[in-house]
Amino acid sequence: MKRVGVIGSGDVGQTLAKGLKKHGYDVRIASRKAGKLAAFSTEHGIPAGEFLEVAAWADGIVLAVKGSAAEDALEAIGPDRLIGKMVIDTTNPIAGAPPEDGVLRFFTTLDQSLMEKLQAGYPHARFVKAFSCIGNALMVNPQLKGGRSTMFICGNHAEAKAAASEIITKFGHDVADMGTAKAKAARAIEPLCMLWCIPGFLRNEWSHAFALVK
Repeated sequence: MKRVGVIGSGDVGQTLAKGLKKHGYDVRIASRKAGKLAAFSTEHGIPAGEFLEVAAWADGIVLAVKGSAAEDALEAIGPDRLIGKMVIDTTNPIAGAPPEDGVLRFFTTLDQSLMEKLQAGYPHARFVKAFSCIGNALMVNPQLKGGRSTMFICGNHAEAKAAASEIITKFGHDVADMGTAKAKAARAIEPLCMLWCIPGFLRNEWSHAFALVK
């Protein structure tokens, strides 16, 4: 897979787009409004467009919008343009309410993840949960004193997970597949965002990552 479209114009989307270009992928980045990414596109040499345009061009996409905007973003693209495509889902179902004692609030329950909801709505897309349990500053080739971090992933399509794992490995992380056949493991992966954020909210400590030690 060479052509990757990043759907989302925020810090996560821009970070991953730059990382993909760094590692040799043909990448484009999308925002809902044309022209919003003009300065970023010029500075980094990454073509920009609207959601539908970039998704139609790409072999696979990275969904890098707020969790509350994920369904709207996919609706703007449309199901026909997602058929058979890898969708790396970086989103978390973070609610609008402020954290409570450093703990984020989600708009989902423990019995259903956001990715499962997205997968159910677009059954012919190949969703892979990834990049949801680490801050954007550490997503691409982080230099951590404790060694390599682990990126927990899940999804229901082996080929899509292999393509996502290739990107993750190039970005300097080990891969731990928590859902060998189903997307249900996203119920456990998404709340890792809560845990990762607690030291940041309580002590302004954001330079850490998870590792699976065997």
